[in-house]
Amino acid sequence: MLRPRVMGIVNVTPDSFSDGGRLASVEAAVAHGLRLVELGADILDIGGESTRPGAEPVAEAEELARVIPVIEGLRTRWAGPISIDAMKPAVARAAVAAGATMWNDVTALGFAPDSLATAADLGCEVVLMHMRGEPRTMQADPHYDDVVAEVADWLAMRADAAMAAGVARERIWLDPGIGFGKTATHNLVLTAGLHHLAATGFPILYGASRKRTIQAIDPTATDPADRLGGSLALALEAARAGASIIRVHDVRETVQALAVQAAVATPRGR
Repeated sequence: MLRPRVMGIVNVTPDSFSDGGRLASVEAAVAHGLRLVELGADILDIGGESTRPGAEPVAEAEELARVIPVIEGLRTRWAGPISIDAMKPAVARAAVAAGATMWNDVTALGFAPDSLATAADLGCEVVLMHMRGEPRTMQADPHYDDVVAEVADWLAMRADAAMAAGVARERIWLDPGIGFGKTATHNLVLTAGLHHLAATGFPILYGASRKRTIQAIDPTATDPADRLGGSLALALEAARAGASIIRVHDVRETVQALAVQAAVATPRGR
């Protein structure tokens, strides 16, 4: 069993739910990204606009000022894959010009009329994520009749739209959007049914690191930093179900857990 690749999170935001404000300078963000690589990150995901529940939008100019210097700083010192976590096409375009190789879009290329065309023009890998609503309102009583089927069908529709716009199929990733317009129960059911999404044939990115679903199971975990155990459990479940990238804050621990899981699953002689 090959372990999934690990995507390390580099939030250049003052208000992200877990680490907002911690990387207040370009130098700190670049150093953090390089440290995540040392700890085993295969991909770095750079974000300049929080998408936590209730988050307010960020002006395009401000988002560009946050992320572009970080991508440029990382690219001068590391040749590995860099993802831009953004919904605005102009931010994605500038990020790819600065050295990003993947566009991770929580709106599945639905934010702007030119999102699909921009993705096709850039030719980079694209992550299409499922979100019910938008960050300010997405947790206001979300409802599904069959969350696995509805998320899978919606993502398949967005993948079709991307391909129709000219995005190559082999460059498309799907993300079920754990915590984005979903209750804790929805998130757990989606995780348990992740193999249905993997059966679409598109590679899967899964991100549940430090999210509130863990607190729903362990009410003492009110601080996101106290959700490591739950994050690892969800990562292992996602890997078992076929996820190819796990997006996390705690890179070293996740890499180790996935490596042990893969070792256990590898057949050996007596």
